[in-house]
Amino acid sequence: MIRFNNDYNHGAHPAILEALTKTNNESYGGYGLDFWCEKASNEIKKYLDCPQAAIHFLLGGTQVNYTVIAAALRPFHSVICADTGHINVHETGAVENTGHKIQALPSTDGKITAAQIKEEAQLYASCEIKEHFTKPKMVYVSFPTEYGTIYSKQELEEIHKVCQEYGLYLFIDGARMGYGLAATANDISLKDVARLCDVFSIGGTKCGALFGEAVVITNPYLQEDFRSYMKQNGAMLAKGWLLGIQFATLFQDGLYFQITQKAVEYAMQMKQAFYENGIPSYIDSPTNQQFVILSTKQYEYLSNKYIFEFDRKIDEDHVSVRFCTSWSTKPEEVDALINDIKNNL
Repeated sequence: MIRFNNDYNHGAHPAILEALTKTNNESYGGYGLDFWCEKASNEIKKYLDCPQAAIHFLLGGTQVNYTVIAAALRPFHSVICADTGHINVHETGAVENTGHKIQALPSTDGKITAAQIKEEAQLYASCEIKEHFTKPKMVYVSFPTEYGTIYSKQELEEIHKVCQEYGLYLFIDGARMGYGLAATANDISLKDVARLCDVFSIGGTKCGALFGEAVVITNPYLQEDFRSYMKQNGAMLAKGWLLGIQFATLFQDGLYFQITQKAVEYAMQMKQAFYENGIPSYIDSPTNQQFVILSTKQYEYLSNKYIFEFDRKIDEDHVSVRFCTSWSTKPEEVDALINDIKNNL
């Protein structure tokens, strides 16, 4: 079986395994206060143009999301999010478990707009009995979104402007950041991300690392005591250098961008093959996640050879499914799928 079900179904890029092996007999300080975490931070900062950023390394995406939100917000604060956002539909109420309400807004292809956010913020601002409601204090967006779509620079600048106007923190979940940056339709860089938000993450787990996410905090206020929140929420790894080694390896020579770009190139080849054979997209995604509509017969045929993700039922004879490439996808795997799309569907 060939797996296209997600972008974390292999261990780690060989360069990371080599780096971990080479340093295995060396010893370092604990809890992220070590040579490798410092080196990784410096390598990432080369892409940010934000020397004041504080960078921390955590194990996983859900852990990042609830730790960042818990650290940033007071108990009566809430988070504005797309109804399809990861914190709203894929994290078992982790954010709510920290005591914060999620204010989910209707999304279009996984995205929300500055106008929607402004309307929500204005609703609270104009309320005369604020003490009866949660106060929106953070906006959470993903780049890319759960549907592989991306925000343009203009869209993020408009959202940033609204956040500044209403005193909202902007948090960008970058669990798949590399795949978003690699999209040909993308017009933002990590410098833009650092400029436009208060805190964001750079995913390693889905982008070549064995595990790990980098949290980049650009707002000085949110930097204070963040390590204490990490420890309190079980997000501080004693062997923190294992995270530092991985991110240093990914960023010191641009490996992170090379391997995610290749994954997007493979996804575009698949997308073109589906299109040429009359198989429509459910959502037009420019990244490594491709959502297409298959007939029941097509679904059953491909399921015999490939593992991919069921998304939703469209009608009695059609379903939406997700094919996902990754840093570990092999060209022969893509060629096999394209051949089956062209000759057997």
